[in-house]
Parts: sequence; structure tokens; C-alpha cells
Amino acid sequence: MKRQVLATLSTAALLATAAGCSSGSPSPSPTNVDTKTLTGTVTVWLMNDAQKSWPELVQQVNDEFAEKYPNVQLKLSYHEWSNKVSELDAAIAAGTAPDVVELGNTETLKYIVNGSLLKVERNTFDNSDNWIKGLADTCTYKDALYCVPYYAGARVGIYNSKMFQDATGSADLPQDEDAMLGALDKVATKYKGVSGYSALYLPGPYWYAAMSYVTAYGGSIARFDSAGNWHGTLHEAKSQQGLQHFVDLVKKYNKGGDLKVNEQDQAKVLGHEKAGLIYANGWEQSVATAPITGTPALQDVLKVAAMPGPGGKPLPSFIGGSDLAVTAKTQSAQAATDWVRMFTSAKSEQVLADKDTLPNNLVQLAPLKDKPTTAAAANAVQDAWFTPLAPGWGAVEKQNILVNMLNAIFSGKSVEDATKEADAQIDQLINNPA
Repeated sequence: MKRQVLATLSTAALLATAAGCSSGSPSPSPTNVDTKTLTGTVTVWLMNDAQKSWPELVQQVNDEFAEKYPNVQLKLSYHEWSNKVSELDAAIAAGTAPDVVELGNTETLKYIVNGSLLKVERNTFDNSDNWIKGLADTCTYKDALYCVPYYAGARVGIYNSKMFQDATGSADLPQDEDAMLGALDKVATKYKGVSGYSALYLPGPYWYAAMSYVTAYGGSIARFDSAGNWHGTLHEAKSQQGLQHFVDLVKKYNKGGDLKVNEQDQAKVLGHEKAGLIYANGWEQSVATAPITGTPALQDVLKVAAMPGPGGKPLPSFIGGSDLAVTAKTQSAQAATDWVRMFTSAKSEQVLADKDTLPNNLVQLAPLKDKPTTAAAANAVQDAWFTPLAPGWGAVEKQNILVNMLNAIFSGKSVEDATKEADAQIDQLINNPA
């Protein structure tokens, strides 16, 4: 018997009973239990990216689940990034949490530390020995696994090849930073008559970019010491050096006006031909070529390349992406975990790879390293950096400590003073569960 998948955009329609399992107990491995006789409900929250970009994958997995668990009802809903966390927090507090939830990889630690996620056994998932380390790390705490990597993302250089061609004689983005800066100087001169034009549009509060330069110089946001505590390290010499490099680039090339405007609309700036180059997520290229947010005629003009960084190497990227987790109080641990296994199987990950989305493992990632549309991002994820896996990191982000530090610098505070103040604030929060 094949049961219908119930999909709704309304969170209120999801009814999941909370009781039972503790986050201290791992989810069950596949057993010899007759899954055809199991009953119950599995509620799944996915982000709307899945609905828009790979609906056939969702259907494929739901059909596979229905065949294995014909008497378990699946309730699936799609959510927006802007309000998912508040919805999930409310559902957990009310005892109506979903059985499976998609989490952005910066969101996982909060729910791991507060006991909201179920432990899972790594070796029961496809390609787990080859998961991208930076992504798997976002699911790991004190040597235990609490979620499963779903897909990865990395930031790249997206540039207007015609502008570079007209200004430098080459449509390629130079892959040495000194050469790139020389090219940017020529682009800036060529388009100096365009009001508000930035050869490199690099927003001042763009902390993901700023920390990429910190990482490039061997610095870090925070470090775990031998005494078992985290402490801020932005004031250290290497971190300050990287941060100063970022600040110098912003001040020299960003002519868009207020240096305290964040990166939210950087793809629109590129798409409206007010910039030659941005450092962005690969998907932002589509924003720059869409009607209204950009210019469709730039479809073949905007190109993607690795972003050159200091020292003759690519700029280290923050590793983005999503994970899938089973919540701690699910009453359907086996079926819920199996749904995650199916959705992150090698077969499922190949659907993502075929759509130029970076899969969760190095085996299926490898072909994308040589594909022009994915090479820059695919080659960036192995050496990508991530935010500190500290219990209080969520509070650091919530209080905008890094953004406030950058805004202070662009308001006139020295890098030295701003980083010392930021570290003092980080030290107060980072060791306490958010």
C-alpha cells in the first residue's frame, strides 16, 4: 500500500507528539524489524530551497519511504530561512517539534548543546567516511554526531567578464591577488564615470568575507585552549593583519556609499552593473541575472572563479550548507532516521550534484571540481573555515559582535582597539550555552 505524502506550508498543520527519547541515546540503527507493520507519523521540515530547486528528489525519497514504511504517515512542510529558527524554537518549547528538521550549518550547535537533537550513528549513512570535513564538523560535538550533512556551499568570485575585457584586455579574473588588484585598478579607472561604481564591491559589515582574510593570514575568531575554554583571538597579530587587509580593500574599492551597508544586496549591485566583482555564494549569480533584481542580458557575461587571496592562494571560504537532524523527543526515531538516510544517500546526493549543488561527500564532489560552473566552489570546500564550535557561539552571532566590530572600524576606530573590544565581548559569551 502507498500512502499519500501530506505537504503543507503551514507550520500549524504539523502535529508531532513529544515524548520518549533523550538526546543522550543514539537513534536506532537499521534492524530486522518488519517496517511494513510499523505505524505512526514522521513530520519533516525542509527549507523552501528543496521545493524550488529539487522537488523531484523530495518525491523520490518520499516514494522510497512510503514503500518501506507503508503504514507510517509522512507530513512534510517547507519553511523560509527568515523565520525557521523562531518557528522551531516555538515548536520545541510547545512540545510539537518536527521529527526531522533541516538546519543551516551555523544553526546546529545551538540545538546540539541545548539537547534538542538525537545522536545518530555515522557509519549507518552513505559515504560517511568521505563526508566533507567542514560540513561534518558542524554536526559533531564532543565526538558524537547529532545531524547529517545534506549539501555544501562556498563563496566564490562572481565578476562581469565584459568589464574586465574592456578594461584589461582579458575576460578572465586573475588568480593571483596582486594581479587581480592591478586588474581592479584598471576596471575602476575605466568605469570611474559611472556614479556609485565599485570595481570590487566589498561591504564593510560583511563578516564572512572579513574572517576569510583573517583565516588567510593564519588568524582566527576564537580558540579552544588547554584549560578547556574558548577565548577570542581577533586581537592577535595574524588576525589583525588579515582584518586590516580586508579593511584596506573595502576602503579602496567600495564606492557604493555607506561602508556600513551589509552584503544582502551585493548581487543586485553586480546585476545592475554597479560593480565589476563581488565575493559571494554561487547562487547569487542567478539573483544578478534575474529580472528586477538584476539584468537577464548578463547571463553569459557574469562569470564565476575562485577568489584570489593573500600569499598566492585562493581566499579561504566559509563553508556553508545544510544538515538534517532528528529531534530528541521524536516517537518515531527509526523511521525518521531512515528518512534522513534516504535523503542523504549516494543516490539522492547525485541528484544534487547533477544540479550543480555541492554534495555532502568528496567522492561525488570530485567531478564537480573540473566542471566550469562548479569548479571554483567545489575546490574551495575542502579547505574552508567555519565558526567556532563553541557552546556560546550562537550568542556571539545573535549580538552581532563581529558586525559591530566592523562597523566601529569603518566609523573610525582602529583595528587594534576594535578587536580587543570584540574579544572581551566574545569571552563573556562563548563558553556559555546560548
